[in-house]
Amino acid sequence: MLELAGIIILGIIAQWTAWRLKLPAILPLILIGLFVGPISTLLSEDGTKWIEPIWNGTEGLFPGDGLYYFVSLAISIILFEGGLTLKRSEIKNIGPVITKLITLGSLVTFIGAGVASYFIFGLSLKISFLFSGLIIVTGPTVISPILRNIPLKKDVSSVLKWEGILIDPIGALVAVLVYEFIVAEGGGEFTLTALEEFGKIVLFGSTFGFSFAHALAFATKKKLIPHYLLNVFTLSAVLGVFVMSDMFAHESGLLAVVVMGMVLGNINLPNLKELLYFKESLSVLLISILFILLAANINMADLELIYRWETLALFLVVAFVVRPIGVFLSTKGSDLKMNERVFISWVGPRGIVAAGIASLFGSKLIIAGEPGAEYITPLVFMIVLGTVLLNATTARLFAKAIGVFLTKSQGILIIGASEVSRLIARYLQKNGRHVVLVDSNANNIRAARDLDLAAIEGNIYSDDLVSDIELSDVGYLMALTGNNEINSYVLEKFKKQFGENGSFRLITKNEIEDKNKIPKEGLFSATDDFINLIEVSRKYPAIQEVPINSIEEYQAVIKALTNDVDMIPLFVKAKDGTIDIIGSYTENLELKSFENCMVAYLGKPMQGEAA
Repeated sequence: MLELAGIIILGIIAQWTAWRLKLPAILPLILIGLFVGPISTLLSEDGTKWIEPIWNGTEGLFPGDGLYYFVSLAISIILFEGGLTLKRSEIKNIGPVITKLITLGSLVTFIGAGVASYFIFGLSLKISFLFSGLIIVTGPTVISPILRNIPLKKDVSSVLKWEGILIDPIGALVAVLVYEFIVAEGGGEFTLTALEEFGKIVLFGSTFGFSFAHALAFATKKKLIPHYLLNVFTLSAVLGVFVMSDMFAHESGLLAVVVMGMVLGNINLPNLKELLYFKESLSVLLISILFILLAANINMADLELIYRWETLALFLVVAFVVRPIGVFLSTKGSDLKMNERVFISWVGPRGIVAAGIASLFGSKLIIAGEPGAEYITPLVFMIVLGTVLLNATTARLFAKAIGVFLTKSQGILIIGASEVSRLIARYLQKNGRHVVLVDSNANNIRAARDLDLAAIEGNIYSDDLVSDIELSDVGYLMALTGNNEINSYVLEKFKKQFGENGSFRLITKNEIEDKNKIPKEGLFSATDDFINLIEVSRKYPAIQEVPINSIEEYQAVIKALTNDVDMIPLFVKAKDGTIDIIGSYTENLELKSFENCMVAYLGKPMQGEAA
């Protein structure tokens, strides 16, 4: 009981430590697992581990096949949660680079790492390509914490984010197929039986996942499941699909749960957000337990197996030869600059799927007597730990060194996705600014996405926004909701993360009536609140531009705009395309030059000016 409680406590401590140090949680989790596992044998008096998942086959926390079953079920839940986050609306716009990375890039990794392990370690071709299949995956659980703290161009962070999400099931499927080839008919030859197993995995995995996803969606929409049972019912359904699919086609359960998650995630399902929160919390707990268990299950003998120069050579080839080749081939002909392609090739940490499936297949092949199978788990853990350690400690410095680090974050975060917010966001986006809208209203978010605007459905009282990679280049914050308390709260909570270059909110009716109360962070003018914005946008749903060439002309235009109830000043666009937000202290706007600038405003066209 002490060991079981200790794993959970140590796992959550590791997660908290990773959050404080802004590191991927996988790093402290693996280090803790190694410390309480193989390393502890050097410290204990009797030479035993402090935490022993399985020992001598029939002893430990998970005797017999207990560890295998637990890891299988845990990974099925983690992959299902990952599948829930895949949205067709987001995937269709990510471009050919992502498609090439998860296809051509995966192929390069599979062949390159397989050949490298064959020649460097002298493993059989079967074991070499099982190893290479396992390290195809990167994984969002390790990439997200790294990118979260590095302001990058949106294209770069999006490529890495979506590669990590989409490549997880692909890597898992490739590893499963190679494993099936190895165990087919006991000889491991590429026989008709192995091809039949491949067909069965795809057929049963996709069929079970698709069918049960729609069945669960139907039951949810028809309210056949009470609200208080929805989360645990879904959990049991995922485990049931995984087990049943696996019974019909061995190892097809992983594909089934990924397909089930993807289908459910793209159905307009009530309570999907709540389900995601539950699965995310469960995944955090399972990842914490899994990594400590899997690392602790490694023996000193396993570490001694790879304590040789060939291990370092294999790591260097995988990280600095295979990964860059895959990235450069996949990004050839794209709009990405050379330094951006170099950075993407540098960031390729492996995650939970690689480590978890390696432990599963490694232990099963050892029991089956497959030569070289004992190398699978320690080698994959070496790649996982090495790549996470490399990227977590150097990504920020490397980004600065090659010039992809944004010294000034130009992205704009708008809280509130009402009609007027969408109008303003479209203008900014058309003028080259990265804009993200946040709202808890699903209809507003849907309307924004229909306009091809980046929009996040979220609660500003949660911590989700701080961890969102899409906001890594945001440096301006605008609170545009109709709730004055929310606007003030947004600035107080998020101005450090997203408002380094400017934080603004709409002023209130009371502040308009008492000019002494106008705040420095007031937005657009000292005479317009949310009601004014809405009324003007409904009468004149367009943003106009008027040219200026001096500060005197600017002040004259601002005076004319603020004196007319049907016009509201918004931005000043310089001749080089940069845009400055106009605040309530409109006369105090400081620009290097007002020559050849445009004042953008909401409302009716000025007399004598074109709309």
